[in-house]
Amino acid sequence: MLRSEETTTSPVAQVLRAGRVRIWAVAVLAVTFLLAIQGSFPSVVPTIPGDLATGVLVVVFLAAIVCEYIDSALGMGYGTTLTPLLLLAGFEPQQVVPCILLSEFVTGLSAAVMHHRDGNMDLLRDRRVLGTAGLLSVLSVLGGAIAVILAVSIPQVWVKVIIAVVVLSVGVLTLATVGRRLRFRPGHIVALGAVAAFNKGISGGGYGPLVTAGQVVSGISPKHAVGITSLAESLTCLVGLIGYFLVQGRIDWALAVPLTLGALFSVPIATLTVRVLSEKVMRTSVGLVTCGLGLMMVVKLVW
Repeated sequence: MLRSEETTTSPVAQVLRAGRVRIWAVAVLAVTFLLAIQGSFPSVVPTIPGDLATGVLVVVFLAAIVCEYIDSALGMGYGTTLTPLLLLAGFEPQQVVPCILLSEFVTGLSAAVMHHRDGNMDLLRDRRVLGTAGLLSVLSVLGGAIAVILAVSIPQVWVKVIIAVVVLSVGVLTLATVGRRLRFRPGHIVALGAVAAFNKGISGGGYGPLVTAGQVVSGISPKHAVGITSLAESLTCLVGLIGYFLVQGRIDWALAVPLTLGALFSVPIATLTVRVLSEKVMRTSVGLVTCGLGLMMVVKLVW
């Protein structure tokens, strides 16, 4: 059973929430300070291997916090927003992608545990949650493998057009059904999960918007959908990360460390945000963000 609404609004719960936020703020400031001085005092502060400037480390850390907060709170947006930003900043795709996969793997598992801890979903007793997460995970592995095989034969532009249209359509459908109680439809989960996994494998992004909004349209509670997406995507990223290690045999720790630290720091606040929001607000937010990402994809293709 999930915690009741009365529990989440009790004075004790409010004090605990305030305490978590204060501890989080102090910890973020402390890590930001340590990243800023690392390299200056090697005998006191461990130095992150690599040649990134301290200012770059701090910016990457803070950017990861913001992007992962959105992702853990709404089930989408981390890789979709952070990857282009890092590429625009001058990083190479071979640097960025495995680091993003590593941070998403670690934070996805952490977010799933925290969503369970905060009562947003029940990973131990809710069969629908466990079944949906397992199904999406299997589809992620299969879809990613098929995407790698087909990537060389399908024009990228057509794949992007199809995904953009699907994302936008799901976002519109989510907003259109905000006031309705939807019936759970496993068939929708299979279809959207397969498309999302294929998209993740062929383009590296777009998993969260499809899977999160698709679950909502299929009758899954928005709070459950966000937690399930975190778990399923973490397993998807693990498969991709293993593939990169087999091919490249290394990872850029100078980028991976601040990315993973920043993403991890966002999780406790993001899951707390999900806990206090109503289902209607969650569903509207998921719909709006999904529509926004779909429109951005369409504009990018047309422009």
